[in-house]
Amino acid sequence: MQTINEFKLTFLGSGSAFYIGSQPGENWQSNVLIEAPSGRRLLLDCGTDIRFSLLEQGLDAKDINDVFISHLHGDHVGGLEWLAFSTKFSASKRKPGLWANQMVMKDLWSHSLRGGLGSLEGEVATIRTYFDVHSIANNKGVEWEGVYFRLVQVVHNVDGFKICPTFGLLFDLGSTRIFFTSDTQFAPSQISQYYRSADLILHDCETSSFKSGVHAHYDQLIELPDDVKKKMWLYHYQSGAKSDACADGFAGWIEKGKSFIFPAESAAVV
Repeated sequence: MQTINEFKLTFLGSGSAFYIGSQPGENWQSNVLIEAPSGRRLLLDCGTDIRFSLLEQGLDAKDINDVFISHLHGDHVGGLEWLAFSTKFSASKRKPGLWANQMVMKDLWSHSLRGGLGSLEGEVATIRTYFDVHSIANNKGVEWEGVYFRLVQVVHNVDGFKICPTFGLLFDLGSTRIFFTSDTQFAPSQISQYYRSADLILHDCETSSFKSGVHAHYDQLIELPDDVKKKMWLYHYQSGAKSDACADGFAGWIEKGKSFIFPAESAAVV
């Protein structure tokens, strides 16, 4: 495992769950890879496109040490079966670490993974058969490679009378504080304190003409204060033409493969 001198955060894709471009592989789902100075790698979500988006970066299942899951939609968990079987039936049989809030973790096996991963020759499988499981209590976070990730519950969708548990992250890489929203509705009154405290905001942004109501839409985000928009990069958008985000005061659109580099005292984009 190669040691590097900084943290590197790469968007393996920046598209929405059902992104359809003009050609295959034009964009992938919005899953993120963080590489630590030690060489360990953490996925922020593991969607159905993950084996292809990792391959574009020259990586495979064996290169992933840990995964954080924000919520249970397929573009965030649909690749976990591939990761689980690929590591279970490898020479090392290494179990990736699996991190999620306790509400997400409670349903992850029974609602998302059991149908495929529960069928295992000669063994009664559970989620712990494949992963080193870390369930995070409410109002808590988790430390990974010296970085403390604070879980921030956001409002994504309401299932009947129940809010679907969905969590963004607030964390520092080097001297930069990052707010990663995951999937969220436009809810500035709920998360404005995180907008203000962050140096860099990585924000879910819907761009379709039909507003789903479960993602923050560009037409809503554009109304945020200029001092918030200037540190906000936008991802999780649909295919097709997009507005000029920089002209509208945002930091910009995140394209597939964009990396943010965080040395000890500064940050850069490549």
